Amino acid sequence: MPWYLYIALRHLFPQGKRFPVFTLMSLTGVILGVATLIVVISVFNGFGYEIRSKIADTFGDLRVVNGGLLGDPDGLAEILEAKESVDTAIPYAQGIVMVLHNNKPLAPIVEGIDVRSDREVQKYGNYLLDGSMDEFDDDSILVSSGFAGQLGLSVGDEVEMYTPLMMLKLLESDGSDVLLPRLVRIGGIFQTGWQRVDENTVISTLRLMQDLYNLGEGAHGIRIELKPGFETEEEGREITESLGRPYYAQTWMDANGDYLSIIKLEKRMMFFLLFIIVIVASFSIMSSLLTFVIRKTREIGLFAAMGATPRQLAACFCFQGMIIGVAGTLLGIGFGRTLLYFRNDITSTLSSLLSVSDSMNQIYGFAYLPARVQSGDLIVISLLSILIATLAGLVPAYKASKMNPVEALRSE
Repeated sequence: MPWYLYIALRHLFPQGKRFPVFTLMSLTGVILGVATLIVVISVFNGFGYEIRSKIADTFGDLRVVNGGLLGDPDGLAEILEAKESVDTAIPYAQGIVMVLHNNKPLAPIVEGIDVRSDREVQKYGNYLLDGSMDEFDDDSILVSSGFAGQLGLSVGDEVEMYTPLMMLKLLESDGSDVLLPRLVRIGGIFQTGWQRVDENTVISTLRLMQDLYNLGEGAHGIRIELKPGFETEEEGREITESLGRPYYAQTWMDANGDYLSIIKLEKRMMFFLLFIIVIVASFSIMSSLLTFVIRKTREIGLFAAMGATPRQLAACFCFQGMIIGVAGTLLGIGFGRTLLYFRNDITSTLSSLLSVSDSMNQIYGFAYLPARVQSGDLIVISLLSILIATLAGLVPAYKASKMNPVEALRSE
């Protein structure tokens, strides 16, 4: 072991003495900074992963559309299901309706799903807060939790539905026709945890949408679920090329790119903001080492008189910063992983103390605090933390390397 590395270790962890306060404070700063970064970034990853999963679940991996009406959606679905990568291909219809309840109107997005698919029925059944999929038929609808709250709806209530097509027919008749709404009942209330869907969405059967929009046997698109192991973007391009114009396959990422980019931006902003903690810890390391240089001036002069080069003297203090960075980072990773392991217990205790036990479920649709540790994030956090701590030792190292041995030995 080089002598300057040995001296660096002895300065940080002296034998037969109490643990130095400056070492403890410097380590604590790095540990807290690294642990905070790991916890916050992992929770952001967890939220992002859960939300992306819910988006992909409700939107599908891909949607094949042609910009208009698909005349033979079942035939196109059979062609798509014949592909090796496609697990299911199910027709859907989508539009806007006006729902009236107790003389209060709202205009939600309505999506018609094919109830012939057990997977489609089961998917929304998993999100039900109230009601049953057994009650879901051509005369009933499922409403999102936010929409139900705005209209004060409960399972079993009846609402009136109007479509733009009804309004158009009324205008064309110069008011001579009587506008009769479609009366449907509320078969269930669902919550996916994705705010865009939960705010203003109605789910109906495909047959009901075909009737409301006078689609006949047509549909607006095909929702595709891919088999495991196939890339969404790659398969989307392949399907678009194989079907040709005017058909094209839209991925769930393309349809929600703005929303996903916001999640990524928030994660990056939190990383840079919280990394300030590590930078503040590096100033603590720097000030401690500068104080140490002043206290050990005669010792530094003695090393120089015995033949130590300025580079070796500088290495002694750089190594101290690096050792603090490595030790603090490793302990911070352990502390952060421990906090993540007990995160649900911690959040449950805090929620009970603050009387907000159901806030996580009500706002995000999660009964737990999601977290997802990614190795790439751990590597970036570790390398940057060690680098910052090592750089913190440069100023003290430079000061030590520039000392005159004679003047240093005369220092009191």
